[in-house]
Amino acid sequence: GQLPTWLQGILLRNGPGMHTIGDTKYNHWFDGLALLHSFTFKNGEVYYRSKFLRSDTYNCNIEANRIVVSEFGTMAYPDPCKNIFAKAFSYLSHTIPEFTDNCLINIMKAGDDFYATGETNFIRKINPQTLETLEKVDYSKYVSVNLATSHPHYDSDGNVLNMGTSIADKGKTKYVLFKIPSSVPEKEKKKSCFKHLEVVCSVPSHSLLHPSYYHSFGLTENYIIFIEQPFRLDIVKMATAYIRGVTWASCLTYNKDDKTWIHFIDRKTKKEVSTKFYTDALVFFHHVNAYEEDGHIIFDLVAYTDNSLYDMFYLKNLNKDFEETTKFNSIPTCKRFVVPLQYDKDAEVGSNLVRLASTATAVKEKDGNIYCQPEALCEGIELPRINYNYNGKKYNYVFATAVQWSPVPTKIAKFNIQTREMLYWREDNCWPSEPVFVPNPDAKEEDDGVVLTCVLKTDPKEAPFLLVLDAKTFTELGRATVNVEMHTDLHGVFIPEQVVKTGTE
Repeated sequence: GQLPTWLQGILLRNGPGMHTIGDTKYNHWFDGLALLHSFTFKNGEVYYRSKFLRSDTYNCNIEANRIVVSEFGTMAYPDPCKNIFAKAFSYLSHTIPEFTDNCLINIMKAGDDFYATGETNFIRKINPQTLETLEKVDYSKYVSVNLATSHPHYDSDGNVLNMGTSIADKGKTKYVLFKIPSSVPEKEKKKSCFKHLEVVCSVPSHSLLHPSYYHSFGLTENYIIFIEQPFRLDIVKMATAYIRGVTWASCLTYNKDDKTWIHFIDRKTKKEVSTKFYTDALVFFHHVNAYEEDGHIIFDLVAYTDNSLYDMFYLKNLNKDFEETTKFNSIPTCKRFVVPLQYDKDAEVGSNLVRLASTATAVKEKDGNIYCQPEALCEGIELPRINYNYNGKKYNYVFATAVQWSPVPTKIAKFNIQTREMLYWREDNCWPSEPVFVPNPDAKEEDDGVVLTCVLKTDPKEAPFLLVLDAKTFTELGRATVNVEMHTDLHGVFIPEQVVKTGTE
């Protein structure tokens, strides 16, 4: 095929790439050592490169020729030959876990630099052109967090907004929203942008010892949206996991009878909206987008009614019968919440406060809390992406992987939120990855651009390829076949050519 002449830059992807070290194996697919991939687009040609992230975790494991650093679903134990004192010390040091720097989930831009990210307090700087691993950054040196999301947001000035959990700091457990500036003052050019990191605000956890797990958060022009779901980490269990010989993942519990709290933080005042909004128990990983309209906040996310998704990816379940054995208990559903921030304070108890055309409701309760029920937009999509120029604004299109009854995607979808139309790309025996939308630099419309996805073949003898689709029509423009063994990855970013240049000069 032929690629558009304007498509110049690098698609960077990240995900787990090695699950066996010596004669030890990770328990969970999300634990594998991070493997970075890049597809460089230059004058109509595509160049491929891949490299393992040379994290401290990677280096320690490879040197020992076994898994010696614990991951979320795999607890590693020290060498039994060590003397009893060393062993006792090792147990103690695991109480507050020294988390891994195996950053295998996403890629983040901060200042002119790019970082591989996971969900711990560590991120690793990388060179986007060579995929070389550079310095390690510890968030906790700049802000009191033990965990941070892999899905930050970027404001119009290029500053990074992210959230992390601060566990029992000064006897309080809270969710911390922080900002990393896109540039530092001229006279401090040698300093990193992390030295100028600022805490925007914090939201206290509903429970000191059971903070909510979250993978992303929402953003509109004036508000941050944080969903505190009843899918929680048990801190006491985590502190004793090592001694008990269980994984940290086993310390995550979902309470289906609990409420899901919806927090809105005003970006100007840096304070939380005082009205309490909540919905029924749900589990979700990905926000799609959010925006404001006529005194309401509208936000879309992909939600489940249980937490079985994580369990499906234990490697013992990923056998040859994977497609047969792992079936969703709860199909992912794209849900739209419509929340009235401005409403008549004298409205009757039991009345629906939503004034927009939507089947989503927000009902006032006796105690002043507002109970929100979403509208289901569509089913069976995951790894949602949008045209990021429309982030926090009213939008029409979601690009996603389409999953039917199993979490392994077989199609790429384009969903029109207004008309509810769905376009698909599929081909027999193909597993596509998260689609990344790249806008045409001269775009006049939201879907004017291309969609990029890496496609694996179910037969390992067949070569994988990078697929380029016209985002409007969803027709194939071209594909670049790569004759290497490629792995299913998680998330990635496209870096336009001019951005790559400034970052690596």
